[in-house]
Amino acid sequence: MFNSLSGRLLVLTTVFVMIAEVFIFVPSVARFREDYMLNRLERAQIASLTLLADDMLAPELEAELLRNAEVFNVVLRRDEVRQLVLASPVPKMIDSTVDLRDDSALVLIRDAMRRLITPRNEVIRVIGAPVRDAGLLIEVTMETAPMRAAMIDYGLRILILSAVISAFTAVLLFLAMRVFLVKPIKGVVGHMQRYAAAPEDARRIITPSAAVTELREAEEALQALQTELTSALRQKERMAQLGLAVSKISHDLRNILTSAQLFTDRIEMSEDPVVGRMAPKLVGSISRAVHLCESTLAFGRAEEPGPKLTQVHLAELVAEVLDAERLALGEFPLELACDIPPTLRVRADPEHLYRVIGNLVRNARQAIMAVQGAGKIEVEAWETPQAWMIALRDTGPGLALKAKEHLFEAFQGSVRKGGTGLGLAISAELLRGHGGEIELVHSGPEGTEFLISLPKGDGAV
Repeated sequence: MFNSLSGRLLVLTTVFVMIAEVFIFVPSVARFREDYMLNRLERAQIASLTLLADDMLAPELEAELLRNAEVFNVVLRRDEVRQLVLASPVPKMIDSTVDLRDDSALVLIRDAMRRLITPRNEVIRVIGAPVRDAGLLIEVTMETAPMRAAMIDYGLRILILSAVISAFTAVLLFLAMRVFLVKPIKGVVGHMQRYAAAPEDARRIITPSAAVTELREAEEALQALQTELTSALRQKERMAQLGLAVSKISHDLRNILTSAQLFTDRIEMSEDPVVGRMAPKLVGSISRAVHLCESTLAFGRAEEPGPKLTQVHLAELVAEVLDAERLALGEFPLELACDIPPTLRVRADPEHLYRVIGNLVRNARQAIMAVQGAGKIEVEAWETPQAWMIALRDTGPGLALKAKEHLFEAFQGSVRKGGTGLGLAISAELLRGHGGEIELVHSGPEGTEFLISLPKGDGAV
């Protein structure tokens, strides 16, 4: 019980109420002590007035008056004359004097606490002002033991009453917390547990219903989280199914391409100069296709190898990409340009880098051909002390807003009919394996520019 929110609140409420009662207890006991001594002064004054009315009182009556007033003697000052009105033997010397006429509250509290912790019976002189202006001053001599016993009795009654009030308040607060806070929280926890059992089931998403503002905000945040998670799980399931299908296709396609690779070995031996010039490109393309199928199969087994970094002659790799794209152009008026220093070499996986640049050039070509206008695609590269930079610019129509918002997300960034939106997502993934990145510099009616950066360091800090 005490590990629960309501149980701890019950304990804290009781403790805090008791602490508050302690602050009430101290001045209350001090006030009780002051009233006790004032009461003894009043009784003594009444007894002295009896003597003033009749000077001839029997010693037995005088002793009874003093016992009723619980004092040893009474001194009354009237008309500037100090007069011992009633007197009886004092058992011992007077230990201290208490003047109730001008003591401050702090002094009264200090003396009251001191009296509580002093069990020794003392004789004190108490001075005060007579009631109803019956004189200038009245003082009595009294014992402290009866007063201390009365103070302890009064303090115990206050503490018991405080404990009852604390317990009653804590129980009421405990019940209120269970009804208005703990029960709704348990409801939210129950929703979370039911949702965790089947997160793909949209019917288990929580519907905010709490009346408490903070709790309702928590429910709304949980609803948004569950909705997003359910969508992500559905997307993940579709991706898994798609991955399985792609793996199957890649398996069969790899077998077909392997057979085609055997035929290209014969084509390379042809004496036709055109065939001899085109055969290496065909062989290279088929080899890359076979490698891509093998990588896809490895990815389907969650065993995709990392990049194999070597020194790559960038100008030759880009020229090969552009030559492959020229075959797809036919007679279309599109200029493919390369502005890369012939001696520039970068450290990268050649197959990965070919796929990255090939995806970017292919996307640009398809965008320009889709608007049926002439254009230009240019690949430029340079190096800085920290990285190799590759820029790809085109004069195409620019990217649509949807494509910009989901540029590097699989199945989200394509707006072309028949497009999958995988090209840029794959490129970004491959570049991350190199420690590099790709960013969109700008895109508009005047064209689009992407910038690739490949770091020269090894990633060590």
